[in-house]
Amino acid sequence: MLPEVRYALLSLAAFAVAVPAQLLGAPTALTVAAWVVCYVAGGWEPGWSGVRALRHGTLDVDLLMVVAALAAAAIGQPLDGGLLVVIFATSGALEAVMTTRTRRGIEALLDLAPETAVLLDGDAETTVAARDLRIGDLVLVRPGEHVPADGDVVDGASEIDTASLTGEPLPRPAEIGSTVHAGTVNGTGVLRVRVARDPGDWVVAGIRDRVERATESASRRQLLIERIEQPYSVGVVVVTLALLGVPLLFGAAFEPTLLRAMTFMIVASPCAVVLATMPPLLATIAVAARRGALLRDAGVVEALAAVDTVVLDKTGTLTSGRPRVVEVRAVDPDGLVALAAAAEAGSEHALGRAIREEASRRRLRVPSATGFAAEPGIGVRAIVDGQVVTVGRPSPGSTETEATVVVVRVDGEVRGTLGLADDLRPGAHEAVASLAALTGRTPVLLTGDAERPARAVATRLGITEVHSGLLPDGKADVVEDRQRDGRTVLAAGDGVNDAPLLAVADVGLAVGHGASALSVQAGDGVLLRDPMGGLPALVTLSRRATRVARVNLAFAGAVIAGLVAWDLIGTLPLVLGVAGHELSTVVVCLNGLRLLLDRTHRDPGLVPRPVDSREVARDLTAAP
Repeated sequence: MLPEVRYALLSLAAFAVAVPAQLLGAPTALTVAAWVVCYVAGGWEPGWSGVRALRHGTLDVDLLMVVAALAAAAIGQPLDGGLLVVIFATSGALEAVMTTRTRRGIEALLDLAPETAVLLDGDAETTVAARDLRIGDLVLVRPGEHVPADGDVVDGASEIDTASLTGEPLPRPAEIGSTVHAGTVNGTGVLRVRVARDPGDWVVAGIRDRVERATESASRRQLLIERIEQPYSVGVVVVTLALLGVPLLFGAAFEPTLLRAMTFMIVASPCAVVLATMPPLLATIAVAARRGALLRDAGVVEALAAVDTVVLDKTGTLTSGRPRVVEVRAVDPDGLVALAAAAEAGSEHALGRAIREEASRRRLRVPSATGFAAEPGIGVRAIVDGQVVTVGRPSPGSTETEATVVVVRVDGEVRGTLGLADDLRPGAHEAVASLAALTGRTPVLLTGDAERPARAVATRLGITEVHSGLLPDGKADVVEDRQRDGRTVLAAGDGVNDAPLLAVADVGLAVGHGASALSVQAGDGVLLRDPMGGLPALVTLSRRATRVARVNLAFAGAVIAGLVAWDLIGTLPLVLGVAGHELSTVVVCLNGLRLLLDRTHRDPGLVPRPVDSREVARDLTAAP
């Protein structure tokens, strides 16, 4: 159990003992002991926090609340002061629980490039730390391993999964002369790579540095209440001292003067002001978590409510990040898919998995295959029903088209082709339309993928502004350009290459359970269930929370202003002042927490719908 929760429960329990003890005339020792425990348990932490702030020249509401509670006890109203302490302690415990739960949900380890590399010296192999590699070193990269350094292939052929850096869903062919980057994943072939850059200049190092710079340079989010608490607290203290000191200088009696000053401090105590904002923001974090979105803190909610521009990554965010068969061209389509699936039975390539999934979707009987052989960077070959079946790799430059085409040959004769493309996430189209309606601007698509696949996806979604072929820094630069124009930017992405983007955005959200560790670390939250369908609902919920907070602030301010005016102009009975103050505190707290009861269904337009493969193929063919 968190310390804040333990102290809040102890303070509440002591309050529950002290109130009936005082009302029923219990022994004074018992009553006093219960009030002391209530005050100390609930007030020591905010009091100490206020003292630390005072040492740095800042007067905050924590210290003011504790002083007001002690002032109430000093003038014979321990119940009123105790209620202040309990309410404040409960609010702090609620905030601690929500932020801790969210933090635990999004903690991840940073894992970019491998820690070790296999260094070649003639025929000798030596395992060394990747960070110790230098320009000119020759390293061995076996199938399935991460490339340990930025360099050039000098021997071997394979394919490289670059999704973490570029967002491309399909691996790139790697052969002699190809450039590879640290942190990408080798496919089926064995590669020898000559290191071309020192570790500090690797692409993944640049991504990490950009994230760190963005995190350090970004100003800390400041909640609305934090922006007003300092001048408010100072004002209350100044007026209280004036109410006490000025009348005494003119000969006023001490006791009534002290009573008026203490009454003012109690009714002007900012409990209602503080609780006007935190409960609705914390309730939003709880509701968002229930819907599959983990937000780091209450500041993210306020920032989400102010968003007027949305930028989205493509692969893994708007799309599933996994290729799927969208077109079959053959005299016998089912027969072609079955042959291709048989040949790909032993393949772990992304295209092979997609072909096997298509055969399963069509419920085809896939014949057995023997003699499987993978030709790195080219394709696969197997014997199926006594025939040599080959599934050829995409032709050079095919990643620049809307779909990837593989050729199926039987005994050297072309039997047909399969077109594969990255599917849209369910609900992506509706989400883009809803975000455009909410912000007044169509979202912007940012991707490291090639232009034509990016344009094809944008066309399907109704997105008009597309930035393709971007390196990680390029994505961050686009966001910073928007921010210089005065816009508040929400960014969503999932890969390592999206980390700088999420770090510089006003709100950065990592997408999905498969989001990279660095993107989770760089962002302000994680979208888990139905990430695209839930994004517009999250913005809408945040805006509702800030509206509730503003209404609460207006109500709390009006009550405080009325009570203060009564105390300054007339004579406010202490019991009425305390009753009005506590009532307003309870009202704004309950009004904020009612967001927890939000059971409204999502807009029908955000409900995911099945994706039709024929529609994908038709749109890809029609894309410019």
